[in-house]
Amino acid sequence: MTTSRRAFLKTSAAAAASFAIPAVHAAGGDTIKVGLIGCGGRGTGAATQALNADKNVKLTALGDAFADRLESSLASLKKDKEIADKIDVKPQNCFTGFDAYKQVIDSGVDVVLLATPPGFRPIHLKYAVEKGKHVFAEKPCAVDAPGVRSVLASCEEAKKKGLSVVAGLQMRYSYPHREVVKRIHGGDIGQPMVLQANDFRGPIWVKTREPGWSDMTYQMRNWYYFAWLSGDFNVEQHVHMLDLATWAKGDYPVKATGLGGRQVRTAPEYGHIYDHFSVIYEYADGAKLFAQARQQARCANDISVHVMGTKGRAEMSGRRMAINTDKDWKYDGPSNTAVQTEHDELFASIRNGKPINNGEYLAKSSLLAIMGRMVCYTGQQLTWQQVLDSKEDLSPPKYDWDVALPTPPVALPGITKFV
Repeated sequence: MTTSRRAFLKTSAAAAASFAIPAVHAAGGDTIKVGLIGCGGRGTGAATQALNADKNVKLTALGDAFADRLESSLASLKKDKEIADKIDVKPQNCFTGFDAYKQVIDSGVDVVLLATPPGFRPIHLKYAVEKGKHVFAEKPCAVDAPGVRSVLASCEEAKKKGLSVVAGLQMRYSYPHREVVKRIHGGDIGQPMVLQANDFRGPIWVKTREPGWSDMTYQMRNWYYFAWLSGDFNVEQHVHMLDLATWAKGDYPVKATGLGGRQVRTAPEYGHIYDHFSVIYEYADGAKLFAQARQQARCANDISVHVMGTKGRAEMSGRRMAINTDKDWKYDGPSNTAVQTEHDELFASIRNGKPINNGEYLAKSSLLAIMGRMVCYTGQQLTWQQVLDSKEDLSPPKYDWDVALPTPPVALPGITKFV
């Protein structure tokens, strides 16, 4: 008996109860329609990986705040011979503006790829789940605690509906990282007591303001340097290493303190974010995570996580994936492209009716990074619960191209207040 495409791809109440999508195997040849929301470099990459993840998948809708970015993304995707025949985006399914996400989600897609600046992630995820869509959500999932709380609620709703939510914290999909963390959890280094997460790298892109741009246009174009959009770079980028460290620990901290500032990126085009952070997180068992991040040119770089336990230590970096105890071990297994594997596993979960939901660690690791920003901005020691309950909402007064949106002042520790 043949099941309809709708029955295959949408979740019924009965499916939600069993966390399964009906008749998946029978309908395995049905086309899965994908919509991309956020057409920057990361979004274009995510679309490429989604189209490579399944034999019968089509990209049918695109959405972005800016038409030129959408057009550039679509042109780039069409040039890729490996996926060109899987692109079926008609002009009427290209949407721009602040409501583009709703139009993509309502266009008949089955899976949405959320790759806008993270300040928009909570509202986009909420709408996608309400409409019964499977989701790939880039990291981080929010820039403030209200956003994190929204994401946690949306992901709980996704569980009830039997929807997959896969996070762009790709270290969790890396074979070497999975094996090292498996061994840590298996007791190879004993109890993890000291962890170190480093993200020392050079600067990234910056957009200077052009004549005629409104405040909103400028900040959206130069989104990395405004906390309401990026969360500051400690949230937007360092979340990877923070997530990896706390995954290895198997727990989230209870409090934190730290310091940070901006020494090099001080010109107006760098908005109001910092260029260095140093945070000490403490766990309930007394273990500590020392997390440092820096984005400054011509400095020594290091992107790594180190875990020191009661019986040995582990290193996860581009140089070494290893455990050192009285019996040293170094990973020599198969390698993979983690950003591809996360999509492979997402689409496999849709086909086999066994949803993946990364929502909890996506939200909590995002909050971990937000916690780091808050303790550095304020100079205060804050608890996990204080940060989770924070009322600080970084959203603009309204989403409008002509709204007055001055650059916020640079945070001053000891003066900037915790909200």
